[in-house]
Amino acid sequence: MRVITGKYRGRHFDIPRSFKARPTTDFAKENIFNVLVGYMDFEGAVALDLFSGTGSITLELLSRGCCQVVSVEQDRDHHRFICECLKKLDGTGKELAHVLPLRADAFRFIKGCRQTFDFIFADPPYALKELPQIPDLIFEHQLLKEDGVFVFEHGKDHQFTNHPHFVEHRSYGSVNFSIFR
Repeated sequence: MRVITGKYRGRHFDIPRSFKARPTTDFAKENIFNVLVGYMDFEGAVALDLFSGTGSITLELLSRGCCQVVSVEQDRDHHRFICECLKKLDGTGKELAHVLPLRADAFRFIKGCRQTFDFIFADPPYALKELPQIPDLIFEHQLLKEDGVFVFEHGKDHQFTNHPHFVEHRSYGSVNFSIFR
């Protein structure tokens, strides 16, 4: 897993073979972030990374200058890995002040969160039966700021073009992203 751009560009983190999570591929991550540059500036943004998995998106958001990133991951080992990666970024632990790595259920977090975000990225397991409900939950619970951007990673079996907040769909191999505003 590698950080694509920003102040931590090129940093590599080895994901344990035992992990169940599949990180967003570098190719897909680079391309979706190239698209997102046309939607927003990450410098100073407040971001939410739901279903963080390996923390790849959390690290990318920090590298691109987000002032705060909330990273939500339920799996104990994955959460620990994210925390270890954050500690390795600069050795001083100062980046930890910009990240809140939560070990929590993403659905409970969504329902109980009272904060709003400039950017939300959600990458749930593609086989998750509740996956189609996630965009509705984000907007029902008003987690996205008025000019915010929500990126939803999903498999090819789902499409969200009829969602009232849908803006654009991008596909990179087997990785699909739906963008909402």
